[in-house]
Amino acid sequence: MLEQTIMLITATALLLGSPGPAPLALAATSATFGVRNSIPFLLGILSGLIVVIIAASTGFAVILSAAPQLKFALQVMGAIYIGYVAWKIATAPINTAEADIKCPSLVDGFMLNLLNSKAYATFLALFSQFLLPFESAVASYIITGGAAFIVAIVVDTGWVLLGGGLKPIFEKPRAARVLRISFALSMLCAVGLTYKFV
Repeated sequence: MLEQTIMLITATALLLGSPGPAPLALAATSATFGVRNSIPFLLGILSGLIVVIIAASTGFAVILSAAPQLKFALQVMGAIYIGYVAWKIATAPINTAEADIKCPSLVDGFMLNLLNSKAYATFLALFSQFLLPFESAVASYIITGGAAFIVAIVVDTGWVLLGGGLKPIFEKPRAARVLRISFALSMLCAVGLTYKFV
């Protein structure tokens, strides 16, 4: 059991921690608006992940893989929404404290992960390959999902702290604009790569 738990934790950290739309959005938001202001966005992303975990454990991810039109619709909606968040980050004024611009919110984070097909693919892979063995299938899914969620909290918080560490660079106007646009373009590239391989 210990070996399987370590494999689950490692796989979850690698799959959820790789630079995808949600981690890049967390880092960019924190670098732009600060760690404290990014906490609602982080909580939204984690809340959306809970829905993804429930959906994947109850078979919604399998339905998505069996229904290409539904999967494509989710991907398009997700890409549009992630594009909106990327635009918000790229076009944020240099001095966000004085500007009339809002940090991505809890709802933004929730919607981003709810429409993030990488998250569904990740949990479909985790549940199909790293499901912890218990006598009850329900217990297996709940404990596996719970362990993966704890890893997600750590990984996503790490991305927020990484972005917060970049905040001093974001106070320099030219560097801030270049980095914000770079983060936004990276988010869009991550979306493209995710949808290519999902």
